[in-house]
Formats: sequence, structure tokens, C-alpha cells
Amino acid sequence: MDPRDESGQTVVLVAVFLGLLALGFVAFALDVGALFREKRMAQAAAQAAAVAAAEEVGTGNSANAQAIANAMATLNGFNTGLATNPATVTLTTPTTGNFTGSYIQATVSMPIHTYFMGAFSHGMATVPVSAKAIAGGGFSSQTCVCLTGNFSVTGGSTLNAPGCGVFDNSSNSSSIQMSGGSTLNAASLGGASTGWYPGNITGGGDTINVPVADIVQGVSTTCTPTLPTAPSFVPANCVANPGGSYGTYTFGPANASSTICYKALTVGANGSTCTLNPGIYVINNGELHFTGNPNLGGNGVFFYLTGTASLVMDGGVNVNLVSGGATESGGGSAPVVGPYDGVLIYQDPNDTSPMTFTGGSQSYINGAIIAPSAAITISGGSGSTVMEGGITASSLSLTGGATVKAILDTNEGSLSVYSSKPKLVQ
Repeated sequence: MDPRDESGQTVVLVAVFLGLLALGFVAFALDVGALFREKRMAQAAAQAAAVAAAEEVGTGNSANAQAIANAMATLNGFNTGLATNPATVTLTTPTTGNFTGSYIQATVSMPIHTYFMGAFSHGMATVPVSAKAIAGGGFSSQTCVCLTGNFSVTGGSTLNAPGCGVFDNSSNSSSIQMSGGSTLNAASLGGASTGWYPGNITGGGDTINVPVADIVQGVSTTCTPTLPTAPSFVPANCVANPGGSYGTYTFGPANASSTICYKALTVGANGSTCTLNPGIYVINNGELHFTGNPNLGGNGVFFYLTGTASLVMDGGVNVNLVSGGATESGGGSAPVVGPYDGVLIYQDPNDTSPMTFTGGSQSYINGAIIAPSAAITISGGSGSTVMEGGITASSLSLTGGATVKAILDTNEGSLSVYSSKPKLVQ
């Protein structure tokens, strides 16, 4: 046989092989392109399903979330009702990322038929395509700071509200302010007014550790704190201020379950060392004044301010004040004070007198402060005043490096914020 005939056959075989290889690449490219298209469609379906499900949850129709998510996926080309290879829509709560509240993650998946890849491998006759999206219909956050007026954190101060939120009922657009390198750590930040975010709280080197989706303006609902029942007392039986100077004193009721009423109370005057017995203290019309240094304060105490009573804590005063059942500075629980456990100070809603906490670097204050009509100012003075507890007030101002930890309790209630137009957040 002529060798030239054999070489000609080889050329033909090589040409056929290369042609088939090129055809295979073309077929593969067509399938990959189609799968990318399906992936984009799956993403659109997941986004539509997530938003629709979040809207149902946000309006109280959680039971309908799955059905509406399936319907939206079907409208976007991923049919969950097919007899063969139907699409699936899985709704879950996000487990990763900084998401709190009513967020829905929708995962849409479906086996997609290939055009040519199945010819090379039976296992590639269908290829699963999936996509995820997260949408929020709002959030429900325990409120540990509830205000009706201004809220400001300035001068390098810090408000920590782990697992709970700050809410301001004021309609004033400048009611929420931060400046001077201050820090806010909270699960949520809400306000009845608009226009304060981001401009009012993101300047001056401030740090805002609040999920962006949980910073909400123009909220129509309000925080509604639960107010304690005022302790019973007879005004005529209230005794004069027993505060003394240059000595060691012990003030207060006979035991933790009893009540004593003072017309005013000065703790720590002229360098005296004062210890407050556990129990219920009523301050009627006068001033509850913490002054001097040192000042031991008391564990298991509850103060009720009424009439025109006010509270002043002088700068540099190291105070130890712990509400009933709360954790003492050295560990362990303070004596219980019956129905007032967890509440340190309750000021009558009719009493509009301000409260001023300055304090010193060694102060320890643990317990809720409930003063619906009072303007509360907390300043670190020469150091930082550390406070722990929920806060209800007309207004709250943290300045001078103060550090406040607002903790979860049942007094400030919870705030639910939902939107008729949920946001796609991922």
C-alpha cells in the first residue's frame, strides 16, 4: 500500500477528532452558558421569595410565608409544582452574619437539564442550581433604653446594650446625637423622628456597632415601659435628712422588706463613710445627694423619688449601689427587695426633677433607673462611671467618658418594628 494513502487517512482522522473536540467544547460552552443563565434566574427567584416571605412574617402571617415564597419562585421560572424535578424553596433564619430580628433566608434550588453534557456522563444529565437571598420584614427587639426626649452620647462616652435596643419616642429630628469619638453597641436603634441617621450619629470618629438594618427612623410604634407600683408611705411620717459629717453612719430601714421615708438624704457629707441598709427608701420632695469620698452605698436598695425629689451624684464620688437581687461588685447577689428587685431608682412620673450622675472611677451602680419625666445626665468626671441596668427617662445624656451598660430586663418592654416593604439585605 502506498504510504501516502495511510498519511491521508491519518489526516482525515485527526481532522474528525479535532472537529468532534471542538464540537464538544462548543456544546460544553452552551451548557455552561445555560447554567449561568439559570443561576441568575435562581438568584432572582430567591430574592423574590425572600422579600415575599419577609413581608408575610412582618405583617403577622408567618403561616403563609412558605406558600407565598413558592408562588414567587414559580413566577420567576422555578416551578415548585412540577411532577418531575420540581424546584424547592427552603425558608430559614440566617445563622451567619449580623442579623437580629425577623430576617428570612430563602434558598431556591432546582435540577436543570443539560443539552449535551449528559451525552458524556449520565450523571450530568441534570445539574442542580441554587441561590440564596436574605430579606428583613422588620425586627423585634427588647428595649433596654426607652426615652421620650433627647438621646446623646458625647465626649468619648460608651453605651453598651448587648442583646437589646435603644428607642427614642421624640418627634424631633435632632433628638438622637453622637459626637466626640463615642461608642454605641446595641442590637437596635430606633426613633419616632426622621433625619437623624446617618448624619447625626456618624461624625466625630464615633463607633456605631448596630446592624444597619436595625437602625430605623420614623417608627410609628413606641416603647411602653412597665412602671413599678409606688411604695406606700405617710408624708407626715417622713423624717428629716439624717446625713452627718466626719464619721461613720448607717442609714435606712430596719430590714430589706420595710420602707423608710426621708424628706431628703445626703450620703457621704464632708468625708463621712455611709452604709445604706437593704430596703425601700422614699425621698419626698427633697434631694437624694451622694457626695464626699469614700462612700460605701448599699446592696439591695430601692429608691422612690416623689413630689419634687431629685438625685445628684457629685463628681469624684465612688458609689456602690446595687438593686435587690442584682450582682454585687464583688460577686454574689444583693438582698432581695420584694417587688422592686432589679430596679434601683424609680422617680414618680409626675416628678420632672433632673437626675445627675457624675461619680468617680470606682463607682458601681447596678439596677434599672425608671424616671419617665426626668432628664438624666451621666458623666464620667475624672474617670468612668460604670452603670448596669435598663433606663427609662425623658432624656439621656452620656458625656465625659461615662460608660453605661444597659442590660435586659422586663421594665422597658419590647419594640417591634415591621415594614410593609421589607428590605433585601443579602
